Amino acid sequence: MPTIMVEGPKIDVEKKRQLVKKLTEAAVEVYGIEHIIVIIRENPPENVGISGELLADRKRNEDKTSG
Repeated sequence: MPTIMVEGPKIDVEKKRQLVKKLTEAAVEVYGIEHIIVIIRENPPENVGISGELLADRKRNEDKTSG
């Protein structure tokens, strides 16, 4: 069975339902089989770095400059 793994920020359960449905539909169309596994891994901003800076810190700095 094909497995799709998605890593990203935390989202609510309704958005997860939409994501799983759309990814499954696309994979079924391409593979031509019905059994697709979708795994969602949520990463808190303090566990993600971009360009040498934690995402949590970037967000905090953006909030300070826009507020």
